[in-house]
Amino acid sequence: MRAYAVQRFCEPLEILDRADPTPKGTEVVIEVTRCGVCHSDLHIHEGYYDLGGGKKLSLADRGVQPPVVMGHEVLGRLVAKGPDAPIADSEIGKTFVVFPWLGCGECDICKRGDDNLCPKPNAIGVHRAGGYAEKCVVPHPKFLVDATGVDPTLAATFACSGLTAYSAVKKVDADRDKDTILVIGAGGVGQSAINILRMLGHRNIAVADIDPAKRDNALKAGASLAVDPRDADALAKVMAMPGGVAGALDFVGAPATANFGIAALRRTGTYVVVGLFGGDITVSLPLVILRTIVIRGSYVGNLAELKELIGFLREGRIPALPVEEIAMAEVNTALTRLREGKVKGRLVLTR
Repeated sequence: MRAYAVQRFCEPLEILDRADPTPKGTEVVIEVTRCGVCHSDLHIHEGYYDLGGGKKLSLADRGVQPPVVMGHEVLGRLVAKGPDAPIADSEIGKTFVVFPWLGCGECDICKRGDDNLCPKPNAIGVHRAGGYAEKCVVPHPKFLVDATGVDPTLAATFACSGLTAYSAVKKVDADRDKDTILVIGAGGVGQSAINILRMLGHRNIAVADIDPAKRDNALKAGASLAVDPRDADALAKVMAMPGGVAGALDFVGAPATANFGIAALRRTGTYVVVGLFGGDITVSLPLVILRTIVIRGSYVGNLAELKELIGFLREGRIPALPVEEIAMAEVNTALTRLREGKVKGRLVLTR
């Protein structure tokens, strides 16, 4: 089979020819037909996360060593199963979304269903070969989510973009009629968050983004207010929204966006940082106490949440966000466009 791999960090992906995988034990093999191109792939391609203050978190030091076959938003047909895989032969040929955020499978965190939070991550497309390939090995069929009857291109993005937005939204306690949720960054994940908030019945959604086109798209998607956070009156406009800002969802994760989101919160509000742009901030500890705010991170989501999302999609409850298909052979072009900010919505590789 053919795969596209990071052979050296920061250099273009190269083609690898590998033997077709033969599943062992509980493993199953997915023939990849769609694979989303995620912003996280840029960090993996670069080989580090920016921690701020000149510090970097090396992925090589965390067990991510080239060659790396990226791609964690995988959708495709089940084509083979190992001798111990608990899945019926009749499922062969069906289309599934793959839950990629695997852990060790043995600790209490994994056993409670939060594999994505395992201290020994084993994620598909990061620590093990992903969907930038013709076939992908999944260690157990429990990580397959039936995608029958849904748009396959959109469904592929739900394994990370949609799931990340959904899990972040669920971490905020807000009255859907009276309170305001602030979405910072209206790219692909931010757009997913707006759609999910609307689906869940949130009436007051504010959006902050420096791109006027993304602000316009946010308003068309149902946001009540869209501001450029660089404007002098942007913060005041957001804070004047009904009920105050009960939750700020930061899908950028940069110092400027963090400071804006935390400043916008009402008392008892929650700031959720999702994006991995990088950097650091200084927070006044007395004000955290006096304002009674919560600052927390949100890392993708769990398998149960992905199943809920695909269910919503099947029921037609989630509006489609802009998704562009691009041939898998053009993966380097896709990564370049994403890095340069030349993508509206999401890019999905197809075969």
